[in-house]
Amino acid sequence: MDSNFAQFDEVSDLLKALAHPVRLCIVKGLLQKGSCNVGYMQECLHLPQSTVSQHLQKLRSSGIVKTERNGLEVNYTIADARVKQLIQVFFEEDQS
Repeated sequence: MDSNFAQFDEVSDLLKALAHPVRLCIVKGLLQKGSCNVGYMQECLHLPQSTVSQHLQKLRSSGIVKTERNGLEVNYTIADARVKQLIQVFFEEDQS
């Protein structure tokens, strides 16, 4: 074992950001759909736009998602390839 915990900070922060049911749902949905905007997510999740935006901000600040602007519309996509692997492990029964 290594007592240099600094090397684990990034992974720990990534896991903390994913450690919420709504954020896991957002990430899983983005992986399935490819990209979408807050309005679409809001309708799917049946949550207020402000709540969805707060969760997206947490995911964005952790480097899990990124934004792509198309005119006035902002679409979100997965930015960290490791997340796809994690979601596949977490929801293995959903993968066909």
